[in-house]
Amino acid sequence: MSSNDRKTKLEYGDFQTPLELAEMVCRKLIELDVNPKVIIEPTCGIGNFIKAAANSFPSASKMIGVEINQSYLRELRAKHELLQDERYEVKHGDFFEFDWTSLINRFNHRVLVLGNFPWVTNSQQGTIRSENLPKKSNFQKHTGLDALTGKSNFDISEWMLIQVVQWLQNRDATLAMLCKTSVARKLLSYIHSKKLNLASCATYKIDAKKYFDANVDACLLFCKFDSSSQNYFCDVFSSLESSDCHRIGYHNNLLVKDIDSFNKLSNLYAVNSGVKWRSGVKHDCSNVMEFRKIRKIDNFFVNGFGEAVELEETYLFPLLKGSDVAQNRINATNRYILVTQKFIGESTEYISQIAPKTGCYLEKNAQYLDNRKSKIYQHNPRFSVFGVGDYSFKFWKIAICGLYKKLDFRLIGAITNKPVIFDDTVYFLSFEDEGIARKSFELLNSSAAISFYSSIVFWDEKRPIKSSILNCLNLTLLADLESLTADARR
Repeated sequence: MSSNDRKTKLEYGDFQTPLELAEMVCRKLIELDVNPKVIIEPTCGIGNFIKAAANSFPSASKMIGVEINQSYLRELRAKHELLQDERYEVKHGDFFEFDWTSLINRFNHRVLVLGNFPWVTNSQQGTIRSENLPKKSNFQKHTGLDALTGKSNFDISEWMLIQVVQWLQNRDATLAMLCKTSVARKLLSYIHSKKLNLASCATYKIDAKKYFDANVDACLLFCKFDSSSQNYFCDVFSSLESSDCHRIGYHNNLLVKDIDSFNKLSNLYAVNSGVKWRSGVKHDCSNVMEFRKIRKIDNFFVNGFGEAVELEETYLFPLLKGSDVAQNRINATNRYILVTQKFIGESTEYISQIAPKTGCYLEKNAQYLDNRKSKIYQHNPRFSVFGVGDYSFKFWKIAICGLYKKLDFRLIGAITNKPVIFDDTVYFLSFEDEGIARKSFELLNSSAAISFYSSIVFWDEKRPIKSSILNCLNLTLLADLESLTADARR
């Protein structure tokens, strides 16, 4: 594949649906009593969904395909004789510029929108300087740091699916789209947040490796719409053939992985649990801010450039990364991190007076720190870091890595008589008192806590464990429950 072909494939998230899978999807739609009069495929590619739908829904009076790639349209028109039939219409068009509202408004009959949108994110498009993007907007309405960091990254298909849902409001209509499983959930969250109409929703897992050579969790997303229903749940099936499912749904605006399991422990849920899980330090410059200590030589450290530097220990703290926490390497470390502030926004102009060698080191490496791309560093003191507060410097912590697919909590004390600092893949609670820390650690490892979190966590996500999930558990109520259980056993 040439570099241009590879860029084009990346730019358009070009995963053409095999005819075999398109036919399986259509068979499932028939099982679900879908009987459309109008079928629209907004990114029809080489036409395998059109062919499968034409054979599966002979009573459809109109079938429309739109595609941006002219070579795909030529291939489609050359291969499919059915396009000679006036019921079929294939158009050249860009999804982001096409007048979909006018097209949809032509029809009052049962509409089915099906297909397979691009499997790429806006950040991937930016990396290859693609223009195959919607117009810039914070459509997810993230605020503060979330709008400036990773949460503002989104799948292009998420934005496209939102447009389709808006077209299909107040209609007798069906959406059937192949997508990442995480995107399907994000769409449900969007529909719920906007209180849009939704009659029913389901996902059916597909083998993305087999059909697309993609290592992602993917599914057929199925949504039915009408003019009044607001059913914000989704039945999750393990395959297109499976009849067994579990239901994800909402509890107090929290999307829950298994609503039935969650309901058994919902008394432990708290909107404000009284404790707050924090994430570790964010600095975006590991070569400058992180070090390994040279053994047997006091105050000498090696930075990420491989340079040996002499620093005061005033601003240096032992560092544990997410992998250290996940793999239980928590009792010692030769990693250190330079933490320039005790709270967000604290002035850094006095570092050179308090620790001259550290100040000189920061000035020497200022070009790297000043060129950090994230907007969070703009209009903040020079050499700022984020994810710091009084909680960062307490000697006892309970920590868990957000990237690993297991509920492994760790109780962590000081190292070399200094509080441990974590990277930003770690979430933690901090304590002044060792006894309270140990009791909280026992509670978090109880069967009730593990069951509670297991009913909420979506393990297929890139970062399955989040502070918003961890903060849902009311540790005070759990302590009371465990105490009552212990009394009953006596």
